[in-house]
Amino acid sequence: MSSEENIKWINEQFKDTNELTMKTLEDDDKKAELFYIKPLINVELLQQIIIKPFFEMQSETKFIRYLKALPQFQDSKSQEQLKTEVLNGNVVLFIQNKFYLLDLKFSFNDQTNAASVETTIHGSQLALSDNIATNINIIRSDYHQPTLYVEYSTIGQVNNHKMAIIYDKEKVNKNALKLIMEKLQQVDKQVITSTVQLSNYINNKKLSLFPQLIMTERPDRIVYNLAGGKVIILVDGNPQALIAPVYFFDFMTSMEDNYHSFYISFFLKFLRYTGLFISLLLPGLYIGITSFAPEVFRTELALTIAGSRIGVPFSSFVEVLFMLFFMEMLLEASIRLPKSISATATTVGGLILGTAVTEASLASDIMVIIVSAVAISTFVIPINEMAFSIRVIRFIFILAATILGLAGLTLALYAMIMYLVSIDSFGEPYLKFNEKKTSKTKAGEEI
Repeated sequence: MSSEENIKWINEQFKDTNELTMKTLEDDDKKAELFYIKPLINVELLQQIIIKPFFEMQSETKFIRYLKALPQFQDSKSQEQLKTEVLNGNVVLFIQNKFYLLDLKFSFNDQTNAASVETTIHGSQLALSDNIATNINIIRSDYHQPTLYVEYSTIGQVNNHKMAIIYDKEKVNKNALKLIMEKLQQVDKQVITSTVQLSNYINNKKLSLFPQLIMTERPDRIVYNLAGGKVIILVDGNPQALIAPVYFFDFMTSMEDNYHSFYISFFLKFLRYTGLFISLLLPGLYIGITSFAPEVFRTELALTIAGSRIGVPFSSFVEVLFMLFFMEMLLEASIRLPKSISATATTVGGLILGTAVTEASLASDIMVIIVSAVAISTFVIPINEMAFSIRVIRFIFILAATILGLAGLTLALYAMIMYLVSIDSFGEPYLKFNEKKTSKTKAGEEI
């Protein structure tokens, strides 16, 4: 194509936007055409790296050699790539009947964050940024291995969001990597803007009660998982990464477990698993025992519970469902309210609700204690995705206890364990516990 045809082609591609800037640089026998979208590029870099050197160079040939030596220079393999890169904030320079591509995009979201979701007392408080290049820089700064491999791709047919798949070539689970790549290639959604969306689309079983990937904001968690042979997925514009494959035990592990002695770490894990079983089983146990088998309690305790339920017009099932429903409403309100008032509003709301329902004899005092214990126990689960799953599964256990009592609760527990045994995460058994270690961590176990 001639130079006029090339320029005409670019103008044709962007005829529906008024933001494409075309600038002509001329000096003696030198001439170059610049194409870019001004809001997306760093104007100062454009002046320093392209415009000023153009007028200082003696010839076009020297200027082209200079462009190719720049770290911002990129090879353009096709005209379609040029169009995509301009929309991503790159500058296209047309000189001597050839296109040259330079990455001069302006980044406003490259500042690192402080960990706000996976908080710890000890260890790093650094969290990922919204900028994918910054995130890869953070990961590479903590993982000093030449085998660390980054594959770039785009996701979303309309917005063409940049995505990176990161893994250690020597340690990665090859079978899991193959399955993840196949899943990513099958994603055909028009617009994908976040890792949460992507997680839903590549999930092995979309109707699964348990999460198939971990979403994390912590670089140290990412580094431990890379060392364990797992795959990391980053999406530009998102301060969270996806980790796959995962195991059930990964969701019950905190980064702080690495910073304490064995006994303290064991005690903290014991608290988490105890909280897991309390949040799952306690409401169902209350229904099963009070409605079907009160003889399980000691006489004094049975009389205390019966006395607290005097005047309550509902069965234990309705009582539990009523209180848990409003507890879930309070939790959701605490997320949606502005941070400045969410803690106060939900605390006051919980106190008022608890006092009001007991005084109105809509629920027993014991029920308020159980709901509070369930709420506290749910919060000890380190990964939110698992905590959300437990909150849903809890209602299944309540229904089983309401229909069949303690036998139903036992059957529901067995059914959940069998379900966990039957599912996998990208070819890896969900209840797998890998004993292979890397330094002080287990390669298959997420830290």
